Amino acid sequence: MAKKTKVVLTDYVWDSLDVEKKMLEGLAELVALKTKTPEEFLPQVGDCDALLNTYAGPITADVMARMPNCKIIARYGIGVDTIDLDAATKAGIIVTNNPTYCIEEVAEHAMALLLACARKVALYDRLVRAGKWELPPGKPIFRMAGSTLGLIGFGHIGRQVAARAAAFDMRVLFYDPAVEEGQHGVKAKKADLREVLREADFVSLHPPLVPQTRKMINDETLRQMKPTAFLVNCARGPIVDTDALVRALDAKTIAGCALDTTDPEPLPDPHPLRGRENVIITPHAANTWDMALPELAARVERNVLAFAGGTPLEGVADPTLLY
Repeated sequence: MAKKTKVVLTDYVWDSLDVEKKMLEGLAELVALKTKTPEEFLPQVGDCDALLNTYAGPITADVMARMPNCKIIARYGIGVDTIDLDAATKAGIIVTNNPTYCIEEVAEHAMALLLACARKVALYDRLVRAGKWELPPGKPIFRMAGSTLGLIGFGHIGRQVAARAAAFDMRVLFYDPAVEEGQHGVKAKKADLREVLREADFVSLHPPLVPQTRKMINDETLRQMKPTAFLVNCARGPIVDTDALVRALDAKTIAGCALDTTDPEPLPDPHPLRGRENVIITPHAANTWDMALPELAARVERNVLAFAGGTPLEGVADPTLLY
């Protein structure tokens, strides 16, 4: 009898594995773990043929050396910053992601944070909960129409944010070396990074986390923003230099920020970013949608089965792709 393909799932945060079990039934042995680090899952992956991964990582060259039979690492999600892509290429391991996962949800969350900054929604909610019915603490309040949104990264999510911003009659600038103006039919003007930062009333981050984008929002770039501008991050926490952001807020270099992703994550308590009236923080919730998980699981399993069957894969990660 031929040996079944062994598929190891390093970690998952959903309630059921029904989709995975149904798609792999009779074709592969699924070993489902709930680990947080490679040290915890390494004992199970020595003979695996495929690795499914959500958050447990990082998956380095050393980790890959410990699973010599593995030919595919399939990630539940968009980002592959926790996987050493160069090492995977050298090891002959294909890495796949899900580039269309929760695009609309993340774009909507970014717009929600942007609106909350402009209209001081979170601050006013806290005041009312504390028994205060006052308008002055929230001022100044900003009008969306006619303001400028600067997008750093103009991939799937950035373009969806731009489309929503257009409905608010916002002017949209974007910085993305890999995208040309008008390329995707979305109304937005391409600009260099300095112009985006200098002119935007709201700067929303949407690049992947790669060496070129790590801490790209730092002391220098924050100084280029307007003192009345807000920073929104629904991408990856390390794109922002957290210490530099704290310094900018202390110096009133920018008006405030709204973060769904932080560095570190989760954000420790206490932390200098916590408790500020001009800072909104959500717990990496932008990609949350109950109906998305079955779709995501199905895409991951399809890639594993496609690889085993020698058919084309979806979302093969490209280590040269910047945006």
